[in-house]
Amino acid sequence: MPSLTTSAEPELTFNAHLGEGPVWDENEEKLYWVDILSAKLLVYDPSRKTNMEYDTGEHVGAVALRKPGGLLLALKTGIAFFDLESRKLTRILDPEPGLSGNRFNDGKCDPSGRFWAGTLSYKQVKGAGSLYILFPDLHAERKLREVTVPNGMAWNHDNNQFFFIDSPTGTIFTFDYDDKSGMISNRRTVRQIAEAEGSPDGMTIDEEDGLWVALYGSGKVIRIDPESGDTLHEIHLPVPNVTSCTFGGPGLDELYITTARENMSALDIKQAPLSGSLFKAKVPCKGLPVSRFSG
Repeated sequence: MPSLTTSAEPELTFNAHLGEGPVWDENEEKLYWVDILSAKLLVYDPSRKTNMEYDTGEHVGAVALRKPGGLLLALKTGIAFFDLESRKLTRILDPEPGLSGNRFNDGKCDPSGRFWAGTLSYKQVKGAGSLYILFPDLHAERKLREVTVPNGMAWNHDNNQFFFIDSPTGTIFTFDYDDKSGMISNRRTVRQIAEAEGSPDGMTIDEEDGLWVALYGSGKVIRIDPESGDTLHEIHLPVPNVTSCTFGGPGLDELYITTARENMSALDIKQAPLSGSLFKAKVPCKGLPVSRFSG
């Protein structure tokens, strides 16, 4: 059993179809997140309780901050820069130009400012997706083939381990990671999530290298010891489809949690009306500022 259990509270009541990819900007003290299937970039300001919506024109899987300013988006048709003021989208590249049935899903920046993002098939065909890395000079390389639903990326604080989830496998993987080159190798399992526990989705890491994993279908986020694979903490939500999480707040000790109402019937939503909302939980540990894309 976990040593600690917490309940998350609704921070913003919202009807996200597939809320995902939260990123905290410690300078602006705002949360960036996406509603993938509604093609929306969302910017939540907790001080004002406002949530700005930006139409990206196509399904948007992930958002990342840039060191020079502005944002990076992983879209259905590739990776692009986005300027909030002008709402201008500047396309960079599409590594899968011939695969119209695929889209980008989760993505994050590594400690050296490279952007990692994975693709999946809309029909979630097994092995139809890949994991890519975008370098600051704007060229891309494929890092993994034959993934199905790429999710949950994180790097430890010694910068020598990369954690990754391919959701249908139910597995949290770790790789040896070379921060200088971005090379990954020696894949092994941190934890196999039992089907009854839900499907592992988005993930973040705290300053003690604890992994916080959203469990889609089971209404919770769990903190996992990456060495033993044990559950150390559970956060419970009043909705089933928990998608991702990130640390935020002035002290980086609040966990923002995204949810979805994808594949829910009218009866399901009646029973869990806060599905698609943004939640927050106070936790007894801290995160670190997210890495930003260097290009």
